[in-house]
Amino acid sequence: MILAAADAVSGNIATVGYGLAVLGPGIGLGILIGKTVEGIARQPEVAGQLRTTMFIGIGFVEVLGLLGLITGFLFQ
Repeated sequence: MILAAADAVSGNIATVGYGLAVLGPGIGLGILIGKTVEGIARQPEVAGQLRTTMFIGIGFVEVLGLLGLITGFLFQ
C-alpha cells in the first residue's frame, strides 16, 4: 500500500517539476517580446533588426522549455 502511494506521489511531483521548468521560459518570453515591442515603438526604423534578434532569442528560450519536457519523460 505504501509503494502504491509513493508511485502516485512521484507522478505528481514530476508534473509539478515540469510546471516549474516551463515557468522560467514563459517569463523569459514575456520579457523578450515586451522589450522588443517597446524598442520597435521607440525606433521604428530598426524594427527589422529587432525582430530578427527577437526570433533568435525566442528559439533559445524555447529550447529551455523543450529540455524541461524531455527531462520529465526521461526520468519517469
